[in-house]
Amino acid sequence: MKYDYWLDNTGLSNAKKRALIKEFGTAENVYCQKTEEYRKIAGWKDTDTKKIKEAKESKRIERMWENMEQAGIQFLSQCEKNYPEKLKKIRQPPFGLYYIGGLPKEEKVAAIIGARRCSEYGYYMAKKLGEALAGNGISVISGMAEGIDAAGHKGALQGEGKTYGVLGCGVDICYPAQNRELYETLQKAGGVLSELPPGTPPKPYFFPMRNRMISGLADIVIVVEAKRKSGSLITVDYALEQGKEIYAVPGRATDALSYGCNNLIHQGAGIVLSVEEFLEELEIVKIVRQKKHKNRELCLAKEESLVYSCLSVEPKEVEQILRETSLDLSSVAGILFRLQTMGVVKESFRRYYIEE
Repeated sequence: MKYDYWLDNTGLSNAKKRALIKEFGTAENVYCQKTEEYRKIAGWKDTDTKKIKEAKESKRIERMWENMEQAGIQFLSQCEKNYPEKLKKIRQPPFGLYYIGGLPKEEKVAAIIGARRCSEYGYYMAKKLGEALAGNGISVISGMAEGIDAAGHKGALQGEGKTYGVLGCGVDICYPAQNRELYETLQKAGGVLSELPPGTPPKPYFFPMRNRMISGLADIVIVVEAKRKSGSLITVDYALEQGKEIYAVPGRATDALSYGCNNLIHQGAGIVLSVEEFLEELEIVKIVRQKKHKNRELCLAKEESLVYSCLSVEPKEVEQILRETSLDLSSVAGILFRLQTMGVVKESFRRYYIEE
């Protein structure tokens, strides 16, 4: 059993763990100390001694380590050289990281965050941003939640780049449960990670902790839809504290989901006017999978290309598609069905379609 893992599961605070390492050098040395030696740590309490004593005597931690190895979950402590440098620079960095797959380290990373109950437009923008960033070699990180988080991850997967999910629970738990397919895919296309030991269920107070890791591992943070009081704005606060760049996607003044983003722009955040202009601002020249090339990539037939080309992020009713393409209803219905099965078109609500 690794001593760093033992220390991380003593129940002590991250600050106390770091203080012990500073005093005694290694987690193994911490483990080997006599009880009276721990009292050298500033602010040490009898309850801390009790936690250390129970952790030494318990067989539970050793069983947890064995179960974790069998499940393919890896552990990395702050004491190890492979620990992400970006996380070392934040206030109260996690002492240990649990992950399946890999970790974002030296590569450029963008966080895409926003509302769980997002609009079709927000989902579209998050997905397109994720796709363009990943396709240009920038990893995408988010919280694997419904809505904007999931859209950013899925876009990154379409862009064939790396994407990482930071969880507010143990990495052996898929939360939310409906994101099971995404959870399993992330493990192969990047990774899922948490500072919480395997088996830890999701709790509301874990998510602000999770948010500081998302911003800490990112170089820039992009907000796509957020209400006046949104959890995404907690991530923004952490990002500002950490000196990260903030960008926001603007929305209509009448939409509650746009208030958070519009207010961030008002306060000086960068504005995402379009995916192309955003990439140019980041000095990324290559723009992948643009729609003007996508028809050819998808190998669409002439009439399929005609229908697909008239669709956008704004829902379009079937009658309008008929007028713009001059095709009959039977042909358009068949083409829309085929495009949906290809995953490039979505029926946003009855008889209205958007580009996926």
